[in-house]
Amino acid sequence: MAMMKENEHQANPPGAPPANDWGSRSHVHSLILIVATALGIYLCYRLALPFLPALAWALALAILFTPFHRRLESKLKRPNLAAAVSVLVVGLIVAVPATFVGQRLIMESARGADIIKTKVESGEWRRAIEVQPRVAPLADWVEKQVDLPGTVKTIATWLTTTAGAIVKGSVVHVIGFCLTFYLLFYFLRDRHAALQSLRGLSPLSTVEMDRLYHRIADTVYATVYGTLAVSSVQGLLGGLMFWWLGLPAPLLWGVVMALLAVVPVLGAFIVWIPAALFLGLEGSWGKALILTVWGGVVVGGIDNLLRPILVGNRLKLHTILAFFSIVGGLVLFGPSGLILGPVALTITTVLLEIWRDRELGPRTPGTLSKTEPPRVEE
Repeated sequence: MAMMKENEHQANPPGAPPANDWGSRSHVHSLILIVATALGIYLCYRLALPFLPALAWALALAILFTPFHRRLESKLKRPNLAAAVSVLVVGLIVAVPATFVGQRLIMESARGADIIKTKVESGEWRRAIEVQPRVAPLADWVEKQVDLPGTVKTIATWLTTTAGAIVKGSVVHVIGFCLTFYLLFYFLRDRHAALQSLRGLSPLSTVEMDRLYHRIADTVYATVYGTLAVSSVQGLLGGLMFWWLGLPAPLLWGVVMALLAVVPVLGAFIVWIPAALFLGLEGSWGKALILTVWGGVVVGGIDNLLRPILVGNRLKLHTILAFFSIVGGLVLFGPSGLILGPVALTITTVLLEIWRDRELGPRTPGTLSKTEPPRVEE
């Protein structure tokens, strides 16, 4: 008993606060530090919020083109020149096609809206249906349930207004593009210092940080190649078939199909199925059959063909989680949410896995070193 009292007296010297006293000076200082850190992180987030789209796309491009930049840097031996050349190459690959498609898309949006509006207002759609006796009652039902001319006019006005807004906001988009490539230059040139700084500030171990970097890189690769690239190919194939069949605004509908293919559960079929029905109602059953086969077999099957080739085992995400991360990211962050949503989900998942491993240990004892990803190449 005397020894226990002596040990207790040594652990808590006279005049010192108890070790578990939350009112002690050290705990107060820690609490103030936590609050100040949280406030600083929030303020930094608010500062970066206007530049979040440019930051997200610059980060994605930096991850995708780092292997190319690394080879270029090893040949040129000058970091500034290598980063400048890499940014120029990325600009030619990304900016030029995007500018061309954007201009054509604006023109086709207005033209396609006018064509649809004319067909509805002239009653051509109704005459096409009345030729088919079996589906003629459909025209009466549609007219009773929906103010089709008014709806089409509203959609046409919206397309025209949106196209005009895009033209007016082109200056903002140009500034965003320039800022993206400006940030990309420094992300490529200073990537070693940036990663080392993050390692120094992070409470995670080196192995855990490598694991986090590896998963983020995999997520970006899977999102860009497995989502954007595959959906772009689907939109391209669908748009080409629309053009070959003589349907109006093939570029516009190709872009719409690509955008719908980005979102899990949805897809290009939302566009090509109504188009095939429209061709059938017009009496062009051959074209309708061609579009149906092309859409179902080629456009629909390209995802199963390309995704394993482009993505492989980089990312295994359930359809529901993928849907929430992509759609939620788009709603929360806008277009940059396509990258930020999956990345945020990945970071959260990895941090939860790290907490689980620290508290409960790895799922398979003694195999942590085998399951951890290799060090990230900087």
